[in-house]
Amino acid sequence: MYNNLKANTERGLLTSLLPCEWFAVRTRPRHEKVVTSQLENSGIETFLPLCPQLRSWSDRRKMIDFPLFPGYVFVWTSRATQARVRIFQVRGILGFVGPNNQATPIPAHQIEAVRSLLKAQVECRPHPYLTVGQRVRIQNGALQGLEGIFVRIANDHSLVVSVDLINRAVSIRLEGYEVDPL
Repeated sequence: MYNNLKANTERGLLTSLLPCEWFAVRTRPRHEKVVTSQLENSGIETFLPLCPQLRSWSDRRKMIDFPLFPGYVFVWTSRATQARVRIFQVRGILGFVGPNNQATPIPAHQIEAVRSLLKAQVECRPHPYLTVGQRVRIQNGALQGLEGIFVRIANDHSLVVSVDLINRAVSIRLEGYEVDPL
């Protein structure tokens, strides 16, 4: 029994020494908040970007937080098998995002770009993922230094911040911001 405990402890120490990275996991439809709660309860750091949207019913209107990337939750974990098994034990998770459901890390700067948008409380909305367009950097204001793709939608200039691995993006209006091409 002592040897099993020692082996499990050493294995746990080994997985905790491996570097952590951001990964995206697919969830069942409309299970993002439940999955996030379950992952956090089991000690796994998560990131679920939410954006408020006004919803109307026949008797009332209410602001509700919806996932910015429906069907996805981001997790901060190592590549160790034990860490991935803990994630798969959560109900509502369909798998990691990547080729053949293999966990593919997301660059930390992409997660930080989405976090800075949410922290600045800039109005943002889901946007179709773009692979073409010029990359730009905002030069002033609360979003100074933020990089993205410059697009024009019906006289509306926008910046698209992309999370490449899940082929999703968020757009913000650039009105009042100065941008320089990269």
